[in-house]
Amino acid sequence: MHITRLIERFLREQDLPPTKFGRLAAGDPRLVLDIRMGWEIRPEMEVKLRRFMSNYGQHAQFQGRKGL
Repeated sequence: MHITRLIERFLREQDLPPTKFGRLAAGDPRLVLDIRMGWEIRPEMEVKLRRFMSNYGQHAQFQGRKGL
């Protein structure tokens, strides 16, 4: 699946605001907005985003235990 469609689906499924996703995944709260406006994702960033999404459940569980 193309990364932009994967991100949009991930946001819906996780009920995650785009700015929070960008901040957590790449340190850039405008990331999703830039992607929606046509910004092309470099291969290194795509790997980073895919890795973040595949590991998100583990991160969310850890944060819940820490009370963050």
